[in-house]
Amino acid sequence: MNPIVVIPARMAATRLPDKPLADIGGLPMIVRVLRQAQAAGIGPVAVAAGDAAIVEAVERAGGRAVLTDPALPSGSDRILAALEVLDPDRRHDVVINLQGDMPFVQPSVLGACADLLGAHPGCDIATVVAPEASPADRSNPDVVKAVLAMEQDGLSGRALYFTRSTLYGDAPIWRHIGIYGYRRAALEAFNAAPPSPLEKREKLEQLRAMELGLSLRAAAAAEAPISVDNPSDLEAARAYSNSNGAAGKTA
Repeated sequence: MNPIVVIPARMAATRLPDKPLADIGGLPMIVRVLRQAQAAGIGPVAVAAGDAAIVEAVERAGGRAVLTDPALPSGSDRILAALEVLDPDRRHDVVINLQGDMPFVQPSVLGACADLLGAHPGCDIATVVAPEASPADRSNPDVVKAVLAMEQDGLSGRALYFTRSTLYGDAPIWRHIGIYGYRRAALEAFNAAPPSPLEKREKLEQLRAMELGLSLRAAAAAEAPISVDNPSDLEAARAYSNSNGAAGKTA
């Protein structure tokens, strides 16, 4: 297994414009994500950027970035476009897709995602879940619930379904975290397929992979990483950075 980590990023986020360059403790957010990925030691790390300003910020920090067409519709499209430049000889058979809005993601979480693919040859896509933050998560449609057949060790499980709906019974749920490890062939098959019926119904693209018959497994993280989607999330990330002395270093 020869993984590569690719971080798709673009400036045109509607809820928080220019968020990859948002300052968190003296560093652009995209640089923080880059450094967390590098600290995981999985393989080479690069940013698939939709804008020249992101490329400049990453390269200024000593990282690798590829400028992709800003009109590409999704992060997976951006990753595949970047791979044509980064790995035209197809040496990397596993691609870790890390979102560019998780500035303090633990490197060990990325490692656990990659390890699932190594441990389970029949697994096409690995991802990550975390325990609910509170019982309110169970009925919140913004919290994506992962339905898993957990292994006995409780550290990972086979994904059965993902939903925004409230699950039957008053019991804790697993929150899905948008980190993916793809076998390269699975990423290409996923990206070549049109949106599936369940994907469109739930507005969850991972259901396209399941409807294609791809096998998904999830690693359980201790807690969900901070994700920055709006101005209040950004303020929370800045507060975390200040309180944890995270300026300029990995969390």
